Amino acid sequence: MKIIKILFLLIFINIFGQSDVNNQVAIYNFPKIKSSITMPVTIPLSEISNMINNSVKEIIYLDDSYTDNNNDQFKVKVWKTRPIRLVGGTNQNILIEVPLKIWAEKGIGTLGVYTYQSTTFETVMSFNTTLSFKNNWTISTTTRPNGFRWVTKPVLNYGKIQIPITSLVEKNLKEQQEKFCKTIDQQMASQLNFQQYAVLAWNVFSQPFHISEEYNTWLKITPVNVNITPLKFYGNQIDTNIGIDIFSETFTGNKPEASQLVKSAMNFNFIPILADKFLLQTTANIPFSEATNIARNMFLNKEYEMRGSSVKIKDIKVYGTENRVMIEAETEGYINGKAFISGVPVYDEMKKKIVLSNTKFNLKTSNILQKAATLLFKGKIVRMIEEEYGIPTQDLEISSKKSIEEAFNKEYYKGLNMNGRVFNLKPDNILLNPSGITAVINTNATLKLILKGI
Repeated sequence: MKIIKILFLLIFINIFGQSDVNNQVAIYNFPKIKSSITMPVTIPLSEISNMINNSVKEIIYLDDSYTDNNNDQFKVKVWKTRPIRLVGGTNQNILIEVPLKIWAEKGIGTLGVYTYQSTTFETVMSFNTTLSFKNNWTISTTTRPNGFRWVTKPVLNYGKIQIPITSLVEKNLKEQQEKFCKTIDQQMASQLNFQQYAVLAWNVFSQPFHISEEYNTWLKITPVNVNITPLKFYGNQIDTNIGIDIFSETFTGNKPEASQLVKSAMNFNFIPILADKFLLQTTANIPFSEATNIARNMFLNKEYEMRGSSVKIKDIKVYGTENRVMIEAETEGYINGKAFISGVPVYDEMKKKIVLSNTKFNLKTSNILQKAATLLFKGKIVRMIEEEYGIPTQDLEISSKKSIEEAFNKEYYKGLNMNGRVFNLKPDNILLNPSGITAVINTNATLKLILKGI
């Protein structure tokens, strides 16, 4: 029964690594960002109806003996005329209607000599099923009879004698309706055991989630808690919201091994209300080696006029120190030495870059005369770094948004449709780690799961 996989689609459990410039795998302790995914879930009652219809045989009841039931000289056959219909109630219940055709035959006579007459008529058998969703991913139901509605009443026609047999038929049908209630509850209990599907979905998504092939970027989403709102019953569907508290991380590098498989799913928590939209926070990591390559492409061998002469940058590298990004530029020409420009990394939304703010400057040179030019040189190189240097994020933002939306709009299983949209995706906080720069990315999105056509 694939109806339950709808509850767990977005539980991606992945492990990621990162490779250095020599393609040797390096392990870093990147920050984990705690956030939440919220998604509305719609289960059409037609899908539950399909499940029930598939489990209920066409023949509901058969009595093919004249002599049973104290020699009642009565036979009856009951079968479905149309699919069983479900309608949502107002108190976490489902109203079930079973349209039936009944063939009955009655014998009239004495001393073992009987005259038999048959008739065919139709009725609608009604049930009221109350659902209770347990936090261990199981559903229990209590089904009760809800009476009959006659379409045509049963009458035996013996010419001048018309014999109504409604009471006789109802007596048998009421007995079978009580038994049928137990059948419905047994079918519901076996088919709506969510635990096995929770474990299945949990383990299916233990593989890495590749969000950008160009940047070889992997997303790790580790669930912590699952929250579910009470089921809401409508005329044609059941709605609920699922909230998943997660840790999310994004890394670049080689695909790592999958997470360890689980054998049982954690119990979920009931919560009164959850928002339709959610904020997902991930992390994008830029190694200092990549930041250095960007700086070299921008500034290596670049010359600057200085008092009738020039200063040339012959080497440059980027690294971290004391929660600041340090750009170390080795110069020659009018000034021979090393310039150190450090700054706090921030995201510039207009430039779509990670840039440096609150910059500080220091120059190391052995020439005393050159030190006099420090002020002039500082103004030039600091302004150059602040205006020109930056780690571009636009391509990463665009590719990540596209990849996430592609993952949000797929049919992962037959009949399990997922529809989602990313409204906004941009870096927020910029953090430093021993090996590079980590951008915390905020993703505003919506996601909806619909079960259809299983």
